Amino acid sequence: MKQPLSVADWQAAGFGVYLHWPFCQAKCPYCDFNSHVAPAIDQARWAAAYAAEIGRVAALVGPRSVNTVFFGGGTPSLMAPEVVADVLAALRAAWPVANDIEVTLEANPTSAEAGRFRAYREAGVTRLSLGVQSLNDDDLRRLGRRHTAADARAAFDLARRIFDRVSFDLIYARQDQTLDAWRAELGEALALAADHVSLYQLTIEDGTAFAARHAAGGLRGLPTESLAADLYDLTQELCAAAGLPAYEVSNHAAPGGESRHNLIYWRAGDYAGIGPGAHGRLTVGGLRLATETRRDPIAWLTAVERDGSGELPALPLSPREHGDEYVMMGLRLDEGIALSRHARIAGRALDPQRLEGLAELGLIERSADRLRVTRPGRLLLDRVIRELLAG
Repeated sequence: MKQPLSVADWQAAGFGVYLHWPFCQAKCPYCDFNSHVAPAIDQARWAAAYAAEIGRVAALVGPRSVNTVFFGGGTPSLMAPEVVADVLAALRAAWPVANDIEVTLEANPTSAEAGRFRAYREAGVTRLSLGVQSLNDDDLRRLGRRHTAADARAAFDLARRIFDRVSFDLIYARQDQTLDAWRAELGEALALAADHVSLYQLTIEDGTAFAARHAAGGLRGLPTESLAADLYDLTQELCAAAGLPAYEVSNHAAPGGESRHNLIYWRAGDYAGIGPGAHGRLTVGGLRLATETRRDPIAWLTAVERDGSGELPALPLSPREHGDEYVMMGLRLDEGIALSRHARIAGRALDPQRLEGLAELGLIERSADRLRVTRPGRLLLDRVIRELLAG
């Protein structure tokens, strides 16, 4: 059966490139990302593979302007700055780039060093995202982090002196964490913050060391559902008061400080996923393609060098699947989604009775063509989305 054509509307959100660096100094027990510890890395070989994949994707999608680039991982601050420079040079050779291109690189406080940070800036990085995770040394040890709270503060201060835009991550709803303790910690973090923070509740992901420990009766002191909701509410209140309201479920920013790359995901734009385990969404020849690459770093690298591609067969998405993704991703945003855009993508409108029922429960609200989830609805976001997409 012929796959129906997609509506090529990615221009509404732009085009970004995600590059996955799969290596870390150590595997954190809560992490389910595709990250690996390696004794030695041939960085020049990896730079060449990234450049080759950029060229392959550019030939596939054709000319378009790149709005954002994101180096994620793993720990991309373990990349040699020369590799970052080579990758960005390959990208500029493949596509035109926006004059105000946003180039983000994730870094750990343990890799903070003035010369290295300055070299990343000189290579073309415009925004640094620091994996702080906690400002409490005991909890950093519980989380398996290799830095201290003092390291994190020093790294952030250094980054602020070098980059115009700096964000950092914190994890909350940790073991034995109280509302008062989180109030104090988040207050300190917001006093440090520039224009963006990412605040994630600790979740126990399948396949992680924490999952095995939890199944064996460990990880005592995790918050109850009620306490987790109170911690979430406190987070919203403190961030809003500090001028960094939530623009997405877990992300807070001053106006203009949002992660433009992540907005491409949430607004259903196009993005190329390059590197081991990277996912992408590309509109090609009238089809919306879901792309995925080989997860094993050596298998990916070998496939790029031997076969000319580290990508697995792409999956064409139907208009309905495309529309469902727009709902699932877009309702994470405070701005919500455009109902007319959803109908254009999916070839059908959302069920008005389901919309009315969720609105009566106070979980969603409509304003002209916009649909957004309310603050109470965010605590039940998965259920709201399942209800909207049912039928």
